[in-house]
Amino acid sequence: MRNQWLVLCLVIGFMVASGAGSAMASPADKTDSGAALPSSERNWQIGFNPSYSSGNYGTNTTSSFFYAPVSIRRFFRDGDVTLVIPFVTATTDGRSTLVGGNQTPVQSGSNSGPGGGGSGSGGSGCDSPDEDNPSCLTGLAPGQKLTSSGLGDIILRGRYYIVEEKGWTPLVAITGRVKLPTADEKRGLGTGKMDEGVGAEVSKLLGDNWIVFLDGGFNIIGRPEGLNLRNQWWYDVGGGYYFAKNLLGSVYFEEYRSLFSGAQNIRDVFFGMSYRASSEWRFNGGVAVGLSNGAPDQVFTVGTSYRF
Repeated sequence: MRNQWLVLCLVIGFMVASGAGSAMASPADKTDSGAALPSSERNWQIGFNPSYSSGNYGTNTTSSFFYAPVSIRRFFRDGDVTLVIPFVTATTDGRSTLVGGNQTPVQSGSNSGPGGGGSGSGGSGCDSPDEDNPSCLTGLAPGQKLTSSGLGDIILRGRYYIVEEKGWTPLVAITGRVKLPTADEKRGLGTGKMDEGVGAEVSKLLGDNWIVFLDGGFNIIGRPEGLNLRNQWWYDVGGGYYFAKNLLGSVYFEEYRSLFSGAQNIRDVFFGMSYRASSEWRFNGGVAVGLSNGAPDQVFTVGTSYRF
C-alpha cells in the first residue's frame, strides 16, 4: 500500500507540473489526434467515446461490455490532464471485467484448462458448497450471467512532453494514470480496487502523410480478496496515414500481460479513423479484432469531442 501511494503521488505530481499555456495534443493519441493550437485558444475539450465489446476472454462464458465514457481534458503547453467518467453496462459472471476501461479476464472460467484452479487463477479463495470455482467478484458460478449498469471506474490520466519533435527527433512523452475504484465489483463493473500506471509515448511524422508510434507502460493492479492478480505491462506499436489534412487512418498492434498466471496475454489489432471537422469538433471511430484467447473477439467504438 505504501508503494501504491508513492506511485500515486508521483503520477499526480508530474501531471500538475505540466504547467499552463497553449493547448497541445500528441499524434500518438490515436483515437483523438489533434494539432497544437495557438496560445490561449481552446485549451479545454469534452468528449464522448462509447464502445461495445464481446468475447469469452479466456473463460468458458461469453461476456459483453458497453463502455460509455465522458472525458474532460485540459491542455497545457507541455502536456494535458484528462478526467474520464464512464457509464458501464456489463453482461458477465465476474471472471471478466473492466480494468482501467479495458475488457480483461481476471479469473479462469473453470477448474480445468490454463490457469484453472491454480494460484493466480482466482480459483482459490472462491470455494462454494454448491458450485466449483465461483467468481470472486460476483459469486456467480461458471455459465451464470449478470447484467448490470452503473458508474464505472473514474480515471485520471496525464501526459507530459519531455522531447519535442524536430528534424529526425521524435516526440516523446511520459504518461501516468490513476484508476479510482468507483465501479461496483459485485455487479461485474470493475475490481473494486485502485490501480496506478506509468508509461511513455513516442511518435514521429514521416513526410507529410505518414506517422509511426510506439507506446508502453506498467500498471500496478489492485488485488481484490481471493484474487492473486499480477501487475501488468503493456505496449502497442503501429502507424497512420493522413488521407487528407484532417483525416487520419491508423492501425496498431497491442499486447497486455494477463492478470493471472497460466493465461494468454491479451493481444489485438486496432483499425481507427479520426476526422477533424473544424477547430472545435473531432470525430473518431474504430474496430479492434482479438488475436488471443484472453482478448475480446471484437470491439467497436465511435466518438466525438468538442474543444473550447
